Amino acid sequence: MDKILARLRKSKLLLWGITGALLVGMAVPLLIFLPRRNQASPPPSPEAHQEIVTEVITSTDRASLIGSSPTKGNPNAPIVLFKFSDFQCPYCAVAAGNINEFVGQHEDEILYVYKHFPLTQIHPEAMPSAKAAWAAGQQGQFWLYHDGLFVNQSRLGEDLYIELAEAMQLDMEQFNRDRASAEAEAAIQQDLALAQQLRLQGTPSFIMNDLLIPGGAPPQLFEEIFNQINAAIKSQG
Repeated sequence: MDKILARLRKSKLLLWGITGALLVGMAVPLLIFLPRRNQASPPPSPEAHQEIVTEVITSTDRASLIGSSPTKGNPNAPIVLFKFSDFQCPYCAVAAGNINEFVGQHEDEILYVYKHFPLTQIHPEAMPSAKAAWAAGQQGQFWLYHDGLFVNQSRLGEDLYIELAEAMQLDMEQFNRDRASAEAEAAIQQDLALAQQLRLQGTPSFIMNDLLIPGGAPPQLFEEIFNQINAAIKSQG
């Protein structure tokens, strides 16, 4: 991703120790309950999966990884938090509230990046909602629309997509044109391709710089990992 990420690889053992300690007893339930795409076989172990994630992240430049995805926080922050999410995933709705609080506490120190990961095999509204959110983003309202979809997750469908867009006073002609466009499909497929490269198995999935964090991880794990990465960056000057 950049030179900082390369240097941070030296502290990977420390970060993995923290992650392992906080996730003892939680890993099996997470694997059971997180939805799966079932398109790519999972890596043989968490360590093997982390190696894949590190290789993909550190071999790709930052601008390419972020692309045109919606972001929050400091664009120049040395710490980037990626979230791969599905608007129809109930676990993503819970995580959205927790992560908003975490990002809000570190908005000057983190760049938060949303990546679409619609689980179309099990969620019929995953793709339509992702395209609607993308279209809202073309008018600068992705995050408000994002929140509206999660708050009203039980109502996902055409009526809600129109209702939210009208409530936000979006240009409805543009909104409907954008969500039906080839550009919307391409943007979401680009996120899905990255998720496949990273061998992600379910939603939500988080990556902080190049460290993979289980989707059901407690808020204190994000805080602990952030503190350790931040300390590593400072120690490297």
